[in-house]
Amino acid sequence: MLIRWLSVCVFLVAVQAVATAADDFAIRDGDTVVFLGDSITAARTYGRYIETYTLLRYPDRRVRFINAGWGGDTAAGGLERLQRDVLDRGATVVTVAYGVNDIGWGGRADEEHKQKYLDGIRGIVEQCKARNVRVFICSAAVTGADPHKSEDDFLQRMCDEGMALARSLGGASIDVQRSMREVQKRVWAANERVTEPAKKESLHTADGIHLNDLGQLAMAFAILKGLGAPADVSSVTIDAAGPTLTEARGCRVTELGKQGQTLSFDRLDEGLPFNLAALWVLHCRFVPIPEELNRYMLRVTNLPAGEYELEVGGRPVGTFSSERWAAGINLSSATPDPWEPGGPWHAQAAQLYFHQEARWQLDLAGQRLPSYLATHPDQARIAQEHEEVAARAMALQRMLVRPYPYRFVIRPARG
Repeated sequence: MLIRWLSVCVFLVAVQAVATAADDFAIRDGDTVVFLGDSITAARTYGRYIETYTLLRYPDRRVRFINAGWGGDTAAGGLERLQRDVLDRGATVVTVAYGVNDIGWGGRADEEHKQKYLDGIRGIVEQCKARNVRVFICSAAVTGADPHKSEDDFLQRMCDEGMALARSLGGASIDVQRSMREVQKRVWAANERVTEPAKKESLHTADGIHLNDLGQLAMAFAILKGLGAPADVSSVTIDAAGPTLTEARGCRVTELGKQGQTLSFDRLDEGLPFNLAALWVLHCRFVPIPEELNRYMLRVTNLPAGEYELEVGGRPVGTFSSERWAAGINLSSATPDPWEPGGPWHAQAAQLYFHQEARWQLDLAGQRLPSYLATHPDQARIAQEHEEVAARAMALQRMLVRPYPYRFVIRPARG
């Protein structure tokens, strides 16, 4: 059953959608993006996913990402440390995610604590606007409460007021909670068909507040959508009868040719699809990333009836019927082996994932260095060496995701 589902999920068929212009994405070349929030932010997961998406889709943009999450923090606490942790670090974009601690996990859901939250949001937005920092106030991550009963609870209403306040002051807002709640409803619906409690899916750890990997991905999805992240990576359409190139968007196609029933061409993309570690697409059962953030399309018309395998850069990507080729295929995460990356773009992203895990730990060490080694005799030298290592690590990440021409070969399936 799992293998059958994986084959369906991974070999995603094309859907029709209107592309969002790349210029609509709020993260621009030269930006320093700071994620400000509580322990959910401090987990360094949803921020890493947003960084991964940006690096892959916009490899020419030089963007620095900083995690300023702090366990147990509130909007008032974020305001108190805003200068040190955000403004002094050169932020040009900041996402702000508070709410659950502000009302003590629901234990202080009253007007007094709501006002403290709103005062904190006001101060953050006003100081960011004064420094020309583009600020996005996010509603809190959804809790583990019944998503059908929490749509108008105190937390959502408080966050609604915070987002409205941000907009009235010239900031922006992202309703993370409602977006995540739609994902949560899909999870709950799937769980109704599962009898063993241990096999039920969730967005949360056991406390119903902190997020697991699926919850962190759902939060990253919500923020990326709120930042205007486009759905389309690139798209190619080829008429096999010629062969003739009839469309190339977001990429350049050269060396198109045919020998017998085998088609081949080179494709150089402007950016790459969003991928993570092995089996991560299992989460796409609930988080609609392939359709809404990750359309890497290839359509081939007028192929003789039959099955055709695709190889790209010497890597097997999958086998598809002529009907599916004619409809168009989303190749973003396609692979014949769910434990291994498919096309070279997928392999590049997997390498990025491994390197990013190490770099974000390096970033955490650097963040703690001044307080942990305050009296160390070589503290200044260690800090300098740390900055140089971090810069080299970032340069390596950019090298890993640089697009290069992929050789596509489509041939009748063997055997």
